[in-house]
Amino acid sequence: MPERTTLTDLDDTPHAEVFETRRPRTVRLELDAGERVPRHTHEGTNVVLHLVSGRLELTLDDETHVLDAGELIRFDGDREVSPYAVEPSTAVVVFST
Repeated sequence: MPERTTLTDLDDTPHAEVFETRRPRTVRLELDAGERVPRHTHEGTNVVLHLVSGRLELTLDDETHVLDAGELIRFDGDREVSPYAVEPSTAVVVFST
């Protein structure tokens, strides 16, 4: 049976899990303006980040990609990632193997 919800109903911050199990791991990432997630990896996964609202500077290793609301980026989870919110931002992030 489907379960209907909204991104705002997922209230853990900055990462709110969409599913009770972590396969596939899907989270809502919510950052305030000026907030940064420290560099880290998601080894052994592929990552899809869909920016729902706001503007992010997404650092992947030594490259920085500017994302606007509605844009999506895919990358290998072995890369070092660090999102920085230029303005308040909400994204849906999916980690798959």
